[in-house]
Amino acid sequence: MNNKDNNRKSNSSAFCENDDNDERSLDEDKLEQIKETGSITAVGGKHCIHCMTVIGQIEGHQVLPPQNKTTKYEHILPQLLAIEQSEEIKGLIILLNTVGGDVEAGLAIAELISGMKKPTVSLVLGGGHSIGVPLAVSARKSFIVPSATMTIHPVRTSGLVLGVPQTFRYFEKMQERINRFVEKNSNISAERFLELSRQTGELATDVGSVLDGEMAVEEGLIDHLGSLSDAVKCLYSLIEEEEAAEND
Repeated sequence: MNNKDNNRKSNSSAFCENDDNDERSLDEDKLEQIKETGSITAVGGKHCIHCMTVIGQIEGHQVLPPQNKTTKYEHILPQLLAIEQSEEIKGLIILLNTVGGDVEAGLAIAELISGMKKPTVSLVLGGGHSIGVPLAVSARKSFIVPSATMTIHPVRTSGLVLGVPQTFRYFEKMQERINRFVEKNSNISAERFLELSRQTGELATDVGSVLDGEMAVEEGLIDHLGSLSDAVKCLYSLIEEEEAAEND
């Protein structure tokens, strides 16, 4: 074999090694993205979609203990802006398994999702409790697996509060904000939602209601009973409808 063939073989090997390194680098970047933000952009399917998770407790203005599994709203908000502005990402799927958390932070995330032009689909897995309810209904289409539950209860707080009428009026106004948002973004009325949040006899040490997947759909809170494949199929359909409307 002459020197030219040796050089060609050497260059070819180097090129292959670079390809392998690039693939490993991409895989490492994806793993780091999942580790840091709990989200990833999936590019191997029919359309490029972004997967975002809302898990554990939604962290607001106060930092929760390190042992708590949290979703930090200061991480989610810029992600949503980037997704909305991206030309490559065609849709967003939100996977929820949350116990709730900071009301204002949760509503801030929900308002951004509901105001997006990009097609959005949510899927409740495990639980979508408390402020997780507005987050679940904020997407254009919502799904819930049969084994998941959603806990609906009034706004509350822990710790020292002033026992004055203004405090209770503040909680009442916050509850009204949640009721209006849920009514606007789902098929349940504000009156029925409030009624479910005030039921007694279902929770041992609290007032409220626990709805499983089928009940959540029957009440009009969630659009469809389904799994991940159903949610992804729906998102693809919304993306294609959006593209068809733009081409007309």
